[in-house]
Amino acid sequence: MQNVLIVIHLIIVVALVGVVLLQRSEGGGLGMGSGGGGGAGGFMTGRGQANALTRATAILAGLFFLTSIVLAVLATQGRVQRSIIDGAPAATTPAVPGAPAAPSAPNAGGVLDQLRQMQNQNQGGAQPPTPPAAPQQ
Repeated sequence: MQNVLIVIHLIIVVALVGVVLLQRSEGGGLGMGSGGGGGAGGFMTGRGQANALTRATAILAGLFFLTSIVLAVLATQGRVQRSIIDGAPAATTPAVPGAPAAPSAPNAGGVLDQLRQMQNQNQGGAQPPTPPAAPQQ
């Protein structure tokens, strides 16, 4: 159903762009071939063409908004609302008995916290890990 609505939505978009480009603007636009009255094709008078294109633009714009709203409703249907706080990692117990506990902030377990844990583990006289060498060019 969603794929069918997307195809219909795209057809409406292309038609809307085409109708807007056909309308005559102050500078002429793409509808400049119709001249002052009947135009080269003689299809409609200048006033009748403006009314038809304006009406077609309004209808296509309404359909565009309608399909956009329906697609938005279909996209959110079946989704479960959840908080970003629910996905935060749980606080872990410290590896060293005397070390302070990890903070329970949403970004706990980040890179800085991991580096602090490594530093606390290495304070027993062991050498800290050496940084990686710069890449050769």
